[in-house]
Amino acid sequence: MTAALTLFLPCAGGVEDFLADEVHGLTGLRGQDLLTVRGGVRVRGDWEVVLRLNLWSRLAQRVLIELAEAPYLDEQDLYALAASVPWEDWFEARQSFRVDLTAQASPLKSLNFATLRVKDAVADRFRAHADGVRPSVDTRAPQVRVQAHLTDARAQLYIDTSGEPLFKRGWRQDKGDAPLKETLAAAMLAACGWWRPAERRVAELPLYDPCCGSGTIVIEAAQLALGLAPGARRRFGFERLRPFQPAPWRAIQQEPAAPRGAPAGAAIQVFGSDVAHRMVDFAQRNAERAGVAHAVQLRGGDALQRLPPTSTPGVLLMNPPYGERIAAAGVAGAGARGREAFQTGTLARQRGGAHDPDADVNAGDEFFARLAAHWKGHYGGWAAWLLTPDLKLPGRLRLKESRRVPLWNGPIECRLFRFELTARTARSAGP
Repeated sequence: MTAALTLFLPCAGGVEDFLADEVHGLTGLRGQDLLTVRGGVRVRGDWEVVLRLNLWSRLAQRVLIELAEAPYLDEQDLYALAASVPWEDWFEARQSFRVDLTAQASPLKSLNFATLRVKDAVADRFRAHADGVRPSVDTRAPQVRVQAHLTDARAQLYIDTSGEPLFKRGWRQDKGDAPLKETLAAAMLAACGWWRPAERRVAELPLYDPCCGSGTIVIEAAQLALGLAPGARRRFGFERLRPFQPAPWRAIQQEPAAPRGAPAGAAIQVFGSDVAHRMVDFAQRNAERAGVAHAVQLRGGDALQRLPPTSTPGVLLMNPPYGERIAAAGVAGAGARGREAFQTGTLARQRGGAHDPDADVNAGDEFFARLAAHWKGHYGGWAAWLLTPDLKLPGRLRLKESRRVPLWNGPIECRLFRFELTARTARSAGP
């Protein structure tokens, strides 16, 4: 299939411009062939572009091909639009499918009924064009995914070429509680400037995550530095679609790795640590499966005690702990009462007892104040970037941010704050 296709690549809120840069770097597309819209980018490209974006994009959630678009008033209009699409050109009647529907300001009363009408239209189209045979519906593990999107007046129908969402890179097996999605970690790397997606390069600076958890940020960074494709260890939905041909796909998979920032032979400086040695073990195993174990240095250690991993200042990039998770970051020395406060509150809730929410706030304030003091004492010259939903975090750190980048973590609006760390100067002694 060489004809031009209209693609939509959804992404998290705040990531649209970074995704457009990434698509340009991967395909060379620009102008009317690459448009930034709310919640993603629209692309005009061929089937080869579909394959390349699935394999290489770190920021897109999926790669969708638009098959139909029209105004609608009711569910019958949706049925007619879906029935007009030649689904038989895209998959076979023996394959299972599911329909997912999203809406923004749609006037329809029941989105479930709207989804059902689209599903009925797809099945009826096959019955009319495949000797009475219709595909079965499988909502749990479908072979093909159909996506519908409704605005207040228009409907769009897509076929999903990704299958599982693209944040599922294929290497994560060990994880902690609520791990950071790989796509969001990549967005943080782009937003802080360490990764330049339009150029497909990374900065020649050390990168360190002192609360690395199961290793998402450091693994994404190491793969970027090595030029490894994020989708190299997974399968895709397009492999089950009729236009798919193995030979062009193999050729794209065998293309040379993307260039990185450091000179050939230079050491990759990506570091991570976590106070929980169990999480460091998880990160190490994940790094091995991701093919980057040799390129990352992972250590155990309290975020309030660990010294810089290099003598050269670099970038601190982290998704810091909040609420009860602060205990997992480590509260060193005399500040251990912060950890005890969180543990006491957790046990109280588990047992149905009383819990003072001020204890969480006070322990959090103490943790962040001590973290900032530790950075001022040992990380002069570094830039610290922290992703948080807490707009009061600069006050808790007692630092003034130099930048704040809006990013969405699913439905949660966050900010990626930048802090310039200057070394603490000793006060001059009096006469």
